[in-house]
Amino acid sequence: MNRAMGYQHDESVMYNHLVNEHAGLVKRIAYHLMNRLPSSVQAEDLIQAGMMGLLEAGKNYNAQQGASFETYAGIRIRGAMIDEVRRSDWTPRSVHRKSRMVAEAIREIENREGRDAQDSEVAQALDITLDEYHHILQDSSGARIFSFEELSAMGDGNGHAEDHLAVESDRSAPDVDLEQADFQSALANAISNLPERERLVIALYYDEELNLKEIGHVLGVSESRVCQIHSQAAMRLRSRLGQWLPDNDGSHDA
Repeated sequence: MNRAMGYQHDESVMYNHLVNEHAGLVKRIAYHLMNRLPSSVQAEDLIQAGMMGLLEAGKNYNAQQGASFETYAGIRIRGAMIDEVRRSDWTPRSVHRKSRMVAEAIREIENREGRDAQDSEVAQALDITLDEYHHILQDSSGARIFSFEELSAMGDGNGHAEDHLAVESDRSAPDVDLEQADFQSALANAISNLPERERLVIALYYDEELNLKEIGHVLGVSESRVCQIHSQAAMRLRSRLGQWLPDNDGSHDA
């Protein structure tokens, strides 16, 4: 009993120390992610999840691995927040199903034609009108068609997706390093081969951190059109990188 109480006391002391030292890091990551998430996501929920990730980092950190505690904790915090968003996914099943259909249609067209799939071709493949296709893109704008963590990693160039893979993997370091290198190459290739406008929207949204309205001003189009372009870019990337990504698009709910 005394040993258990001592363990709980030590854990409480560690938690209080970590919170005091790194609460600012948790909040910075939370509010940074909030800029890329639907308005239904609450900052308080992200911060609470991030605090648990911070505690987990404190328990598992090994200085011999080479990374600083702040770097390691940042990965754990971000991962905990992402898991929280995944658990509370609010997107209707019908939106997920339609999103998968679009991604599959894009993949089939591009494999057949050897070039970027056009809006009209995707609509025709789905046997819907162009307006209906654009509505699907609009509805899918906030869905987890493509893990926003992977998209943000593409945009910010800091390798967060690769770090996330490394933290969660139980395999040997050489295997992880090889997968990271291959994945990074695939990401870079997929982004560089997006249609110019989609590539620009991704860069402005994730690199420059402009919102959709600001991007609309840059491109001279409406905010809703930017939303559609962003969604289509996400679907196109999903179709091209499906072999690398877990099925986080809600298919288990279909």
